[in-house]
Amino acid sequence: MTMAGKSVSLSSSVLSAEIAPLGAELVRLRDHEGRDLLWHGDPAFWAGRAPLLFPIVGRLPDDELLHDGQRYGMKQHGFARRSAFDLVEAEPGRAVFRLLPSAETRAQYPFAFELDVAYVLDGATLTITGTVRNPGSDSLPASFGFHPAFLWPLPYGGSRADHRLLFETPESEPVHRPVAGLLSATTEPNPAASGIIAPDDALFERDAVIFRTIRSQRIRFGVPGAPGLEIGFPDMPQLGLWSKPGAPFLCIEPWHGYAMPEGDVRPFAEKPGLAHIQPGGAQSFAMSISWLPDIGG
Repeated sequence: MTMAGKSVSLSSSVLSAEIAPLGAELVRLRDHEGRDLLWHGDPAFWAGRAPLLFPIVGRLPDDELLHDGQRYGMKQHGFARRSAFDLVEAEPGRAVFRLLPSAETRAQYPFAFELDVAYVLDGATLTITGTVRNPGSDSLPASFGFHPAFLWPLPYGGSRADHRLLFETPESEPVHRPVAGLLSATTEPNPAASGIIAPDDALFERDAVIFRTIRSQRIRFGVPGAPGLEIGFPDMPQLGLWSKPGAPFLCIEPWHGYAMPEGDVRPFAEKPGLAHIQPGGAQSFAMSISWLPDIGG
């Protein structure tokens, strides 16, 4: 059963959320006093709010997917964020949206798939789970990512400069940057080597920071000693951080996959970072957003 394309609202004693059927995108997240936590999508900076990335994260060379000698045009981060999902389940505290192949998706991505996105709000935690199923007879290569933009500063006092990203563990692997949307061949030292990042405009002057390997499974964001957010991503092996200099938002992006490395021209199914879902199988990708009365630090 599918239901009409209206936004869905979820609420608990701590949080409220609104999800739009276009892209199955989280478009509003508020605390128990009605204060916004999510970026509002002002196109003067960036019109997105929390788009879902499927079936690619980042870009492909020339925005083309190469499969079995054929080329298919697909833009950065894939088509899910621009697709109308069906609402297939709605109950207090839970909603499930579904995307199935269409002529438009097949022109970009010649694979059979089913994508369900479930939102569950339980107390102080909103969990978002994308489940990709393979109804076809061949392996399904795909990536899935989250791209939520949080207000920076959050509405709890303190300037942008007072905010911190507190990693679960210090991160030592070098990080990458996008180069025309592709993954840079060069790397640079990890800004979370101490386990703490004090984000500023300089960090994003050269676009996003891409953690191709990350040990942490959760990050806290806010002003130490004040309320804030914890982003959990136990099964997502990559992470992006992104903003625009001067913009009042910060994206904390758990990914399974990343852009094609610059100079790499291999067929899509051989692209590094992909999930390969066997015929009849499924794979889930999840993140959580939790409100904390004090992020510590």
